[in-house]
Amino acid sequence: MAPSARSPAIRLLYTLSSALKTTSSPLLTGHRRTFSAGNPARVEATWWKESMERLRNIGISAHIDSGKTTLTERILYYTGRIHEIHEVRGRDGVGAKMDSMDLEREKGITIQSAATYCTWKDYQVNIIDTPGHVDFTIEVERALRVLDGAILVLCSVGGVQSQSITVDRQMRRYDVPRVAFINKLDRMGADPWKVLSQARSKLRHHSAAVQVPIGLEDDFQGLVDLVQLKAYYFHGSNGEKVVAEEIPANMEALVAEKRRELIEMVSEVDDKLAEAFLTDEPISSASLEEAIRRATVAQKFIPVFMGSAFKNKGVQPLLDGVLSYLPCPTEVSNYALDQNKNEEKVTISGTPVGPLVALAFKLEEGRFGQLTYLRIYEGVIRKGDFIINVNTGKKIKVPRLVRMHSNEMEDIQEAHAGQIVAVFGVDCASGDTFTDGSVRYTMTSMNVPEPVMSLAISPVSKDSGGQFSKALNRFQREDPTFRVGLDAESGQTIISGMGELHLDIYVERIRREYKVDATVGRPRVNFRETVTKRAEFDYLHKKQTGGQGQYGRVCGYVEPLPEGSTTKFEFENMIVGQAVPSNFIPAIEKGFKEAANSGSLIGHPVENIRIVLTDGAAHAVDSSELAFKLAAIYAFRQCYTAAKPVILEPVMLVELKAPTEFQGTVTGDINKRKGVIVGNDQDGDDSVITAHVPLNNMFGYSTSLRSMTQGKGEFTMEYKEHSPVSQDVQLQLVNTYKANKAAENS
Repeated sequence: MAPSARSPAIRLLYTLSSALKTTSSPLLTGHRRTFSAGNPARVEATWWKESMERLRNIGISAHIDSGKTTLTERILYYTGRIHEIHEVRGRDGVGAKMDSMDLEREKGITIQSAATYCTWKDYQVNIIDTPGHVDFTIEVERALRVLDGAILVLCSVGGVQSQSITVDRQMRRYDVPRVAFINKLDRMGADPWKVLSQARSKLRHHSAAVQVPIGLEDDFQGLVDLVQLKAYYFHGSNGEKVVAEEIPANMEALVAEKRRELIEMVSEVDDKLAEAFLTDEPISSASLEEAIRRATVAQKFIPVFMGSAFKNKGVQPLLDGVLSYLPCPTEVSNYALDQNKNEEKVTISGTPVGPLVALAFKLEEGRFGQLTYLRIYEGVIRKGDFIINVNTGKKIKVPRLVRMHSNEMEDIQEAHAGQIVAVFGVDCASGDTFTDGSVRYTMTSMNVPEPVMSLAISPVSKDSGGQFSKALNRFQREDPTFRVGLDAESGQTIISGMGELHLDIYVERIRREYKVDATVGRPRVNFRETVTKRAEFDYLHKKQTGGQGQYGRVCGYVEPLPEGSTTKFEFENMIVGQAVPSNFIPAIEKGFKEAANSGSLIGHPVENIRIVLTDGAAHAVDSSELAFKLAAIYAFRQCYTAAKPVILEPVMLVELKAPTEFQGTVTGDINKRKGVIVGNDQDGDDSVITAHVPLNNMFGYSTSLRSMTQGKGEFTMEYKEHSPVSQDVQLQLVNTYKANKAAENS
């Protein structure tokens, strides 16, 4: 597209970036440039500066059922993006705009984070609505990774709940400045002041209310703004008319008290306001607003807004608060790792001038192929440009560039730093960084928790195998916490994820989106067997059946490998002379290896064994590779029992985090599961317990932990080692194995 065909604003940017490419400008390295009088570049610089200042990237996060999606629906309505309001549990058959999946509408929960954008008072706001359920935690992680600010929604009745604590922890992890919104003030039992004190005690928020509600529950009428000292009422069928009035006389004392509390809280973290406060100067609305903004952007303070999204009250002032208090992209410091300089940290200017740096933070399978969500951190991306995937080194052309509005898209020609866009037809993984080729920067990746639960899954009909594997491949690409593996022993396909709901949703999506019915079972735990003492073997395999017979004799011993050995199976030939011709030795080794694939206790592989061959005998005519291989298999079986075999089970390293009040219950449960507690630390109000627990005793643990800790506990689990089971467990496993064998043979 020629520059003349672009909008005036884009044309200015085009002129600026072209001019900058031809001059070695310090702007390219992110330094501020002073323009001399009469310099035409000043106009363009002012343009992008204003454009960046009028941009907000925000996420909406909260505990389940706090009203995130309802709030997003109202924001879209008031900003003119949608023209009618639909409820989350869409009784009218439509459902909320941001819940575009059928499953989301049926269950009334958000499963995938959805992106949209809107305009409010000449500001462009990009919004990501995230799920509240702990099983979809990756959706929150990847949204917060790329956002500049967030709204933490709290329910005025439920208060600070388990998932509120988790999302707040995620916001801290990515240093996201935030405002809080106490929702559902129209509900019975609404108490915003209780919620505010919970946020201070449980979340350790340095926060204060910037609004006071006029009435509560059924009497909830409007809000008093403590900064502007105005009362706001919401009229019209959907609360679209905001009317500002004087503060009701009966509330003046409360408002004065709460405003003083607000000023005190902000003064503690803002020196400029503290000076005015200590000298008892009257504090103007403008200076208070500036102080709140400084403290919020610096993550030292969290302003608390109030309202009821469902009853259409308080949403517009919250939007004003997003513009007033949350940072624009240039106010947030982002850094990349320079791959050319041994991953040295580089601060990114966050402006449209300079090299392109964009992060692919989410993938989705769309109607037109893979849709990749990009957050642009620096530079400009245009349709038709060539971009380089730094992680793979591949050069890719941008075939189509779109802005997302839930599941709808709008084609655009170009986008600049600070924006969130999506591209089609770009092959990449979640977390890849794209540049224009002039730099080799990668953005730090997001925190991906390890899957904690697995299920065995297989398609009911053999004909649908292709669609089944296509579905699993797609879900793995989209969701880094969803893993697929094959159990080599049972041949089962194993899917792993963050919890039962997480895996149930994927099984349901395979059925709906790919029309594949799948059966789900409990996966087999991968036990192992080993020997504990040395045992001799001396076995002669002799068979005469007319014609050439079979003859092979092997002598030697089996012993456990020394502790810390790197190999799991060792074979050593210590025969002196030619008792067994050397050409038969590989066949003997092969026979022992084959025998070790299935131990006689429970049929699982035998590990950590050393087999030493000391003697043997061969027949000039009847000896063959097959005869010696069979001799080795039978010799192994003959001496295996004498070597005192034991069963090894996978032991997991489990790390738990739960509020200290539940410490006793949680440790008692770990002991019941035959776990060994190896560490116990304190992290703020939480206890962090480290334990070694057998995997076989960890099934259904996520559900138990949630019920034990009122949903406030979280845990990660990773494989540590295989270690011997206790005598009673061994007996139980052997008896189960024998009973199953007998049932198969009968």
